[in-house]
Amino acid sequence: MQENGLSKKEKPGKTAVPEVPYASHEIRLSCRDWILTVVIIGALLYLAPLVWEKTEKLDRSLDYRIPYSLGYDYWHYTRLCHAVATENVTVVIGDSVVWGHYVNSDGTLTHYLNELAGTNRFVNLGVDGTHPAAMAGLVEHYGRAISVKNVILYCNLLWMSSAQHDLQSDTEVPFNHPTLVPQFFPRIPCYQEPLSERVRIVVGREVPFFAWAQHLRVAYWDGGDIPSWTIKHPYSNPLHALTMRLPSADVMPSPKPDVRSWTAKGIQKFSPQWVELETSFQWKCLKKTLEILESRGNRVLVLLGPFNEYMLTDESCRTYTELKRGVVSWLEKNGIACHAASLLPSEVYADASHPLAEGYAVLARQIYPAIASFLNYSVPKPKSNKSDKPAKEK
Repeated sequence: MQENGLSKKEKPGKTAVPEVPYASHEIRLSCRDWILTVVIIGALLYLAPLVWEKTEKLDRSLDYRIPYSLGYDYWHYTRLCHAVATENVTVVIGDSVVWGHYVNSDGTLTHYLNELAGTNRFVNLGVDGTHPAAMAGLVEHYGRAISVKNVILYCNLLWMSSAQHDLQSDTEVPFNHPTLVPQFFPRIPCYQEPLSERVRIVVGREVPFFAWAQHLRVAYWDGGDIPSWTIKHPYSNPLHALTMRLPSADVMPSPKPDVRSWTAKGIQKFSPQWVELETSFQWKCLKKTLEILESRGNRVLVLLGPFNEYMLTDESCRTYTELKRGVVSWLEKNGIACHAASLLPSEVYADASHPLAEGYAVLARQIYPAIASFLNYSVPKPKSNKSDKPAKEK
């Protein structure tokens, strides 16, 4: 109805203002539409990793270990843990010594333990570069499937050989697997990621989709995202890179390590500044890993690895011996099964803590009786081998 030629919305002396659109698009989601959208997206986030796991073949051949290039692929680690969870096996958890940094998969500690056992009883769950702080995060967030099993936890005192190795440095220092360490508490002085990145890491640990997305980046897109991959491969389709073929477990680290003994490489003796056991952050993290494993019903044997004492000066060797004695004392006092490996011959060490293939064979023969006793396995008759006895350094 109009009065004097003006609509109800118009007033005398004023120009009519056109109605402003709600948004640039004309489709508006109702509350019901938003709920449906969230449900669909949530289902895709949940189902995508599950479908991919069924599609991508996990070829666990004899002596399988995490491929070196997948060392930062924690979704793959979770998948491997799920695969061995239902098997009657003993898992061996540790750093690059367990993984076998200087050897192929058929030269690792688990290979020689299986050889002595006469069957594939031991599974290599070592990951290259996992210091105790990273190992605690790996087991807590990505190794939940390891429960009610026999576990051998490798303890490498190399990570307590300096304040920097122990993550006690006050200045920012890069280290392996930073996304696995505690992001907020306890505080790590040398870890100085911004708050937004720490929040992203914490959220990513609890959402499998994000770990799966990282798996795609690491396994197929050279560790980067699609835009960075397309820059390196401008004429290739990133979807074609999804070949469903994972790297071999025998691919060596890059650059390829020198597989000669430490003496042949001319490595000199050194005197590391060992941290005290009571103040060591890495030792606290190792105890946390042990606590997590036991809380999940696992039986744990802590294997104290044989450090290359030939590389140490006399004073440093005495400090190391006291540190090792303190670790064993604490474990025994708390009723935790442990075994301190004997010193290996000098010529079978590649560096301060890694044996060569022959060294792993010697180590397996030395520790197998203790492991067999822990697992109630029969102990094979040992073969005589002169290299089993430590050789004096000339």
